[in-house]
Amino acid sequence: MPTGSEEEAPSAAGVDRIGSLPDTVLHHVLSFLPSQDAVRTCVLARRWLDLWKSVTALRIGDCEKDPWTVKGLQGFVDHLLLLRESAPLHTCVLRFIEFKEDSDDTARLNLWIRHALLRKVRSLQVYIQDGACCFHQIYLDIMPLVSPHLMRLELTGVRLAGGFLDFSRCPALQHLEFEHCELLCDKISSTSLKFLSISDCKFNQTSRIRICVPSVVLLRLDDFYGRTPVLEGMPSLVKAFVRVAHRTLDCCRYSIINSGDCGNLDCRSCYDIKYINGCVLLDGLSEAKTLALIDEIRSFIFNMDLKWCPLFSKLKTLLLNEYWCVPDDFSALACILERAPVLENLILQLYSEGPKHAMKIKGNCHPMNRSAAISGHLERVEIRCEAVDKSVLKVLKHLSTFGILFSFEEIEISEDDNDQGEEEEDDEDEDEDEDEDEDEELYGEEDGDDDDDDDA
Repeated sequence: MPTGSEEEAPSAAGVDRIGSLPDTVLHHVLSFLPSQDAVRTCVLARRWLDLWKSVTALRIGDCEKDPWTVKGLQGFVDHLLLLRESAPLHTCVLRFIEFKEDSDDTARLNLWIRHALLRKVRSLQVYIQDGACCFHQIYLDIMPLVSPHLMRLELTGVRLAGGFLDFSRCPALQHLEFEHCELLCDKISSTSLKFLSISDCKFNQTSRIRICVPSVVLLRLDDFYGRTPVLEGMPSLVKAFVRVAHRTLDCCRYSIINSGDCGNLDCRSCYDIKYINGCVLLDGLSEAKTLALIDEIRSFIFNMDLKWCPLFSKLKTLLLNEYWCVPDDFSALACILERAPVLENLILQLYSEGPKHAMKIKGNCHPMNRSAAISGHLERVEIRCEAVDKSVLKVLKHLSTFGILFSFEEIEISEDDNDQGEEEEDDEDEDEDEDEDEDEELYGEEDGDDDDDDDA
């Protein structure tokens, strides 16, 4: 004989528990969907008919399996913006993987961005990529960018001129990312930014952009084309990652010394640029507590900067690559170590790109033999490499002149040993996890900042 609870089960199963949730909860749920899917929910029931009109997120083309052009979505987006209620936006994502540029499409894209700004958007992402070229010519002509509400801006695959890159009228902006962008300006400025990332971007070829972001805490400047930008003072800087790679024009092809003054007046790298008297990068990075400096092409930027090398009075963790450790000429390494009086951790990444490395050799400073030319606080020195070859041995020998000693019994090899017990494997996994977390920190990754997930 069925019990009372069993008899009531069918009627309970027919209740629309999701539809009975408050509007604010449903709006939050819908804000994570691509806008096309959010609009489709209007057919579910009368309760859902107008909910999409007040969703606080626009996600246009935000679906990797279904790429769209501007023309392909123009009708939908225009009607969406027309019918949507005037509720403020938290998030706006405009993603077009198959963008075919023409003047109409560019104008339409700019119009949609203006609409988002008028709706007080807090997080704006514009992503343009078709895979056909490295630097796209999609020009955002909103000048200047004005929004008292915008907090996060991510731009990929667009071309920007000077007026757009003056963020003085965006007092709430804290997070700014550029990737695969062409930055045609004299200056990037913001007094409110806390996080700045510039990756795979194109700068001017005959002058240096000045980056003026005095409140930045986290900085990433990674692999750019053109001239290295000038970093102005950042007194709040905590972590920075800077990588000068193969596409920079600051690399002389006529001189092995690569000083930036080769004497050949036909050298475009050395002389086809307005001269700057003073540091380009190091002075702006001098307040960092954690710093990674990578040069993969032997450019002359760091060599020039070392002539005016500032004091790194707060620097505790420093990561350098082989550029700073050229055998028989360790002057660059010696100079920066002398200018880091409170350094605690030194990591040398030699001929190994990372973040994972085949071998790690750990060393420490002998208290009796410690050189006066290095920090009295230096406790940990680590060499990361693929193999201990002649070049690595020369670096180890040079470091020994500072009283830094290495033990080959403390070499860590990343390959797993199948003969080890499960307990040892677990310990190794924990150590690897710690090393990976540390590598992410050194490589300038932001600490758990995901406004879209938290506040969408």
